[in-house]
Parts: sequence; structure tokens; C-alpha cells
Amino acid sequence: MAPRRSSIPTSGAEPATTPSPQPPSTAASLTPAFSWSEVVWVNVVVMTVWHVGAAYGAICVMPQASLSANLVLWVSFWFWAALGVTAGSHRLWSHRSYKAKLPLQIFLMLLSSMAYQNSIFEWSRDHRVHHKGSDTTADPHNSNRGFFFAHMGWLLTRKHPDVFTESRKINNRDLETDPIVQFQKRHYQVIGLGMCYGFPTIVGYVCFGSAWQGFWIGGVFRHVWLLHMTWCVNSVAHFFGYKPYDRNIRAVENLFVSIGAVGEGWHNYHHRYPTDYATSEFGFLYQWNPTKLFIEIMAAVGLAYDLKRSTTAAATRERLAIAIDQQVVKGILAPPTTPLQQALTWAVHTAKSTLFAT
Repeated sequence: MAPRRSSIPTSGAEPATTPSPQPPSTAASLTPAFSWSEVVWVNVVVMTVWHVGAAYGAICVMPQASLSANLVLWVSFWFWAALGVTAGSHRLWSHRSYKAKLPLQIFLMLLSSMAYQNSIFEWSRDHRVHHKGSDTTADPHNSNRGFFFAHMGWLLTRKHPDVFTESRKINNRDLETDPIVQFQKRHYQVIGLGMCYGFPTIVGYVCFGSAWQGFWIGGVFRHVWLLHMTWCVNSVAHFFGYKPYDRNIRAVENLFVSIGAVGEGWHNYHHRYPTDYATSEFGFLYQWNPTKLFIEIMAAVGLAYDLKRSTTAAATRERLAIAIDQQVVKGILAPPTTPLQQALTWAVHTAKSTLFAT
């Protein structure tokens, strides 16, 4: 049965570089001065402990583990927990870019808990505010405050008052009435700690005879690794890359972020078309996006449906390419026609746009 898709209503007459809407109350001050009174020291201590633990896992435990143990406990768990964030907290619950049946919702809730990046409710609420006031004082991880702040500093400080102001204007009723979201929210510490640290410890013991390796590699190190991969979307993908869809925003396209965050690096597209389930224009061979492929597989087996897709992205990209100097946009290419051409063009395109980003 073919998955049902719906188009995102966007006008073909829309200007190619329409600025994203910004909250008027925050436009005047994009970079507030730092004050030590902003620091939440409890968070600093927790983050420090996590990172020291991750360093111990990487230096002292991973070299002693077998290749298969590292592949399962680190790489595999990184991928599946990341899907909980990308396909779950982000594309399903934050943007409602597709719908999921109950078994898939439960599965994604557990994977999101394994990522241990706050409850789905908190994650989605903050992400909606990020889109509403992107890169202003209303943005929880405002990139105008610097790379470190956008990456992780925002989690170590108190939120700017404008974040709360804009948050109150957003309708989160769907999250407040979602039984899966609310169940996880009520029991988050039990579910989160169990999935993030308990489950890998059990797998390490059962599969590799070492709960120690399971805890330090699959739990602590993998958790901190995934945190940084996710944070790169907020930092790297707002500083280093190219802008084929909207040059008036800071969000950019970055392949390396997409590799680390399993498909979330096509950020200029995502900010232009936030309710597109794919968060990218092209197919899997041209733009690395395992999350898109996962959602499509779930749709093919009947667990996901009503996948929303933009119908004007190509026209926007082409109009933007024509509108500005060709020397500036030489890294923006139309999709090639064969898989081999796609792979070769993708590599050249990515190298150009990474080294000569504009």
C-alpha cells in the first residue's frame, strides 16, 4: 500500500528569499551581554560529570572492548537513539510533519528516551520556540550569541525572558493532550535513565559478557556523543555551510552535520520548509538522510502516513540561483539523473560548499 502524502501549501509566487518571520519584541537585541548570574551551576556540574565519564569510556573502556561490542554499543545505539530525536521528537512531535500509528509512537518514544535529551514535551516546546524566533533573543539557542552558546552554552544558562514570552504565544495543546508524550513526561526520569543507561548495560552483559562496557560505552559515551551530534545542528548548521533556499536566515546546509545527526544537516531547507517530513529536497543518494528513509519505510509498512512534502522547493532554489551572482552560487547544482552521477556530484558539491561556503 502506497504511503499517503500531503503537500505543504506554499505559493509558487512566493519570493525566493522571503525572510522568516521574527518576533517583533526581540528584533532589537540579538546579542545580549553575558552575565555570570545567568549560569545554572547545577547544569554545569552535571555536564562536567557526563563529559568526564565519556572521556573515561573512550580512553579506558572502548580500547578494551571488541570491535563488535563497540559497533553495537556505540554506533548502533547512537543511530537508534538519534532516530528517536530526529524521527520522533523533531519531525513527528515538534512539526507534525507526518502521522504515526501507536506502535511506532511507542517505539520512537523509547528511542527518544534513550537519547536522554529532555522529554518529548520539553524538546518539542523549545524547538517550536526556536523556529518562531530563530536567532533572536527569543531563540533558546540563539546563534548570534556565539558558537559555544548555540552548541551547548544555552543549556548551562537561564533562558532569556523573550524565550518565555514567545513560548506562551505558541499553541502546544497537541502535546498537552498526547497520551504518549504525557506518559513519558510523567515518568521521564525512570524511562530516560532506564533506556539511556540501563538498557545498554543489560545488552553489554547479555551480548558481550560485560555490563561495565555496556554502561560506559553504550550508556555514558554514546549519550554524550549523541548530545554533541544533536547540538551541531544548532551550532555548526548555523555557521558553516551553504544556503540554496533562503539567504536571509543563518541556517545552512551541512553534510557533516547530517552524518552525525542522521539527516538533520539540511538546515536551510528545514527552516524554509519546517513541516516537510524529509527536511531535505533530494533523495537518499544525493543528500544523506537516514531519517527520511526510515519514515518512508514505516509508511510503506503502514505505520506512518500523511507525510507532508513541499512542492515549491525546487522552484525556490532555482529562482534564488538565478537571482544572485553565479560566482556566489556555483556550488548549487540541479540533481543529476543517475545514481552514479548523483554520488559523484554529491561529493563535488559537498566539498565545494564546505570549503567555499557563502
